Amino acid sequence: MDKQELLKLYNSDLNELLKISSKYMTNNVEFCSLVNARSGKCSQNCKYCAQSSHYRTDIKEYPLISKEEVIKAAKEAKENGVIRFAVVTSGKSPDEENFDKILEFIDELNKIEGIKSCASIGILNEEQAKILAQHGLKRFHHNINTSESYYSDICTTHNWRDRFNTCKLVKKYGMELCCGVILGMGESVEQRVEMALELSEIQPESIPINILMPIPKTPFENYENKIDEENVLRTLAIFKIANPKSVLRFCGGRMRLSNENQELALNTCVEGIMTGNYLTTIGKKPQEDIETVKKLKKNLVKL
Repeated sequence: MDKQELLKLYNSDLNELLKISSKYMTNNVEFCSLVNARSGKCSQNCKYCAQSSHYRTDIKEYPLISKEEVIKAAKEAKENGVIRFAVVTSGKSPDEENFDKILEFIDELNKIEGIKSCASIGILNEEQAKILAQHGLKRFHHNINTSESYYSDICTTHNWRDRFNTCKLVKKYGMELCCGVILGMGESVEQRVEMALELSEIQPESIPINILMPIPKTPFENYENKIDEENVLRTLAIFKIANPKSVLRFCGGRMRLSNENQELALNTCVEGIMTGNYLTTIGKKPQEDIETVKKLKKNLVKL
């Protein structure tokens, strides 16, 4: 579908829209989780982010954690039904010293039976993408965050195309791509549809959906109710229709949806959950998500 067709669908009857998106659903739900392996002091000025050095937020800052801490977190996640585990670091791009250590993390994660390795370490150059693939990284995460037409309103220290090019490198070297967005940052309905189409160009295996959680002392600290629950559902449905083979995944900010609407989404357009806490915000306990999966009579994906 083109942009005008998707816009027309976006504004159609919600129940009919969700009925269409549900046609592309399986009965599976996949869990993933992460470890915040390096926190804070990021040089970029993304307006939503607690880890930017441009803002004086109250998050805990620390350098790269140890390999032992990463493996411990991964094994704990596995016990909670997680099959994909991501090493996440703050910063625009990985520096040489940290990159070598992250490669060690990936090597160790790949030894854990029942866990697939993921990483979210910023903008990559071609050599870094090639080396990650050689080390057997299964999936790389890098969000476009918002549409190209709106990106300069969100960040000025790098551009949308930098992110998009990293996503293309991930695919070029045979890794799976996890690439999504943050909703509710002041984007228009039209720009939400643009995001759906931009994602369809690179066909990510996973599309994480975040909803803005305003962080105190960031430029978006007073951004409340920029997107309501109905429009979140409409956006999810459009994303699924435009990307029928991708797994839409609940991530940060899903607590802004009622339990009822979270369950509705899991029945009509969402097939993945990042369970546990996120980088700087609180999520649901894994056991709560397991109970929801059981309640909805879904299959929890296992390796």
